[in-house]
Amino acid sequence: MSEEKRNNSVIFDCFTSKAIQEKFAKLGVSNEISLILHLPLRYENETYLREINDISGGETVQIEGVVISNEVMYRPRRQLVLQVEDGSGIIFIRFLNFYPSQVKAYSVGTRVRLLGEPRTGFFGTEMVHPKCHIVQKNTPLPNFLTPVYPTTAGLSQVMIRKLIRKILTDKTKLEILSETIPLKILKNYRLNGFSKSIIFLHQPKSTAQVHLLEDRTHPAWARIKFDELLAQQLSMRLHYQQRHKCTAPSMPDNKRLTKILLHSLPFSLTNAQEEIFSEISQNLSESYPMQRLLHGDVGSGKTVVAALAALQAIENGYQVAIMAPTEILAEQHYRKFSSWFGFIFGPDRNSIAWLSGNQKKMQRQEALSTIAAGTVMLVIGTHALFQEQVKFKKLGLAIIDEQHRFGVHQRLALRMKCTKEGMVPHQLMMSATPIPRTLSMSYYADLDVSLLNEMPPGRTHVITKLFNETRRKEVVIRVKEACCAGKQAYWVCPLIEESEVLQLRTVLDTYEKLKMIFLDLKVGLLHGKMSSHEKIEVMELFEQGEIQLLVATAVIEVGVDVSNASLMVIEHSERMGLSQLHQLRGRVGRGKEASVCILLYKEPLSEIARKRLQIIFENNNGFEIARQDLLLRGPGEFFGVRQSGVPILRFADPERDENLLKEARDAAKEILRDYPELAKRHLQRWLGEKSDYLKV
Repeated sequence: MSEEKRNNSVIFDCFTSKAIQEKFAKLGVSNEISLILHLPLRYENETYLREINDISGGETVQIEGVVISNEVMYRPRRQLVLQVEDGSGIIFIRFLNFYPSQVKAYSVGTRVRLLGEPRTGFFGTEMVHPKCHIVQKNTPLPNFLTPVYPTTAGLSQVMIRKLIRKILTDKTKLEILSETIPLKILKNYRLNGFSKSIIFLHQPKSTAQVHLLEDRTHPAWARIKFDELLAQQLSMRLHYQQRHKCTAPSMPDNKRLTKILLHSLPFSLTNAQEEIFSEISQNLSESYPMQRLLHGDVGSGKTVVAALAALQAIENGYQVAIMAPTEILAEQHYRKFSSWFGFIFGPDRNSIAWLSGNQKKMQRQEALSTIAAGTVMLVIGTHALFQEQVKFKKLGLAIIDEQHRFGVHQRLALRMKCTKEGMVPHQLMMSATPIPRTLSMSYYADLDVSLLNEMPPGRTHVITKLFNETRRKEVVIRVKEACCAGKQAYWVCPLIEESEVLQLRTVLDTYEKLKMIFLDLKVGLLHGKMSSHEKIEVMELFEQGEIQLLVATAVIEVGVDVSNASLMVIEHSERMGLSQLHQLRGRVGRGKEASVCILLYKEPLSEIARKRLQIIFENNNGFEIARQDLLLRGPGEFFGVRQSGVPILRFADPERDENLLKEARDAAKEILRDYPELAKRHLQRWLGEKSDYLKV
């Protein structure tokens, strides 16, 4: 077996039992390489001793002395109490959970070395459950700081340290620590060697600056973060290169259908929309697949850009699929595209098909047959679009809205619907959640990214107000005044993740209460458990002004566009994330009237909830909100990058380590060009079998 394969085998020499291997697997450790990359969370300093009479509370210290008293006490609860003396003073040691063997081991006269935080107890200075070693009088102190690793039940720190030390000191395993970055690049970016950095992080000298290690700003940490970011950038660039080797239908803009749409619209495109469509149009004319992410703030006009892209594909004789995560959003797209394309396809909608999971069997079969026959050129729907029974005759473009809500395999399934052997359709992904620049540079580096950073004229600024739950009566008065003045309002109930039943009951209870309060108003109800027909009917009534107050769950978060709605109330806003609050707020302010979003909250507030409400109150700019959200949640959770198919960063943070990210991005180009073998080894070290995601 080759060195590379041996190092990456699931079962490796130093794991002596299957049970231990399974425990390590829970930590993401499956081989010797992943074990040495299992780095410490923090360190304990056991390299020096303090005298008992010289210690105080608030700091972790190490002392050594002889047990002079050993007693099991039963008040207030069973506990083992020792007295330890070192010549300068006496300290009490308490173990609340202990084994009979410990009572015997810590007998009077035994010398012990204790690491813990002293405090003032009932009898005097004490330590509760310190780290305890039995030692001899001349047992030497360690020369290195003691690493503390992430672990799981049944896997001791002693075992992890022992196995890592075995690898680091085994001369037959030098290949594991070999360098995968050219010396030229190490010098250019002033990076430490890999072997030196790894050994230092597992065994830092007693003189090491612990704060630099624990906040991960030490040069050794810089090398590890750089390597991780480099692996991500290398994999992204390889993905990008592989995509350019695929074949896609070339669909140039003949400016026939797109021109008709532009002339029929009651508004003109912004400069940003024109520039981005020009980029997309050029991509569609190429013979390799476009994979472009179009992101912009709520209401920036992404849909019309997608419509122009769809028409460019259609005028070349290719079908277009538009997939949205919710029926409400998909239905909104269906109605909007039907309205826009009516000038082109005529008043009937036979050239646009609709697919959803809740369709009647006959309607679904009819849609499937027209899609397969190619008699419809545009197909709009939900997750139903990528199901196996959906067959396209000639799919040229797949448009995925709110792409982060779909897993990587779902997006791939839609892309694989192209009927020509070896042909891949172009793909346009859209997101109304602006992507922070650092996240775009890392998790979306394999895509062409278009930023729609200009709002269409006429959009009004939405005023955000925070109201304590105790001021509910004031909110009710505001809603009534707005609706009596001819405006419309939303009343949004919170998402209750623990229970869909509880969430449904909450929105139904709120609906009934508000109907009793607003006897003179027509109150509507919208939630995820309603049938497609019911949802469509309610939304049509709201758009026509027949419903003045719409009580809804967060299903209205995206896609709903009613220009007369100028007031939104969000219940229990402290339970919602920043992105969701901003998306919901974007449902108002779509007309010419000043709009208000009232965030009702209930105390007490957690610190994170307080920060979220402060951010949404102070900011209307989606990009700043997204940046703050990234800082609060971290890159792993930010709108589902865990679903992106890209390995999640364990050590580096794109926001805090932006400089390293830029350097890794530049280095990746050079290494792939000049040192392809090193690039392969680097990816194998950091991604292992995860590098298979590149096939996606």
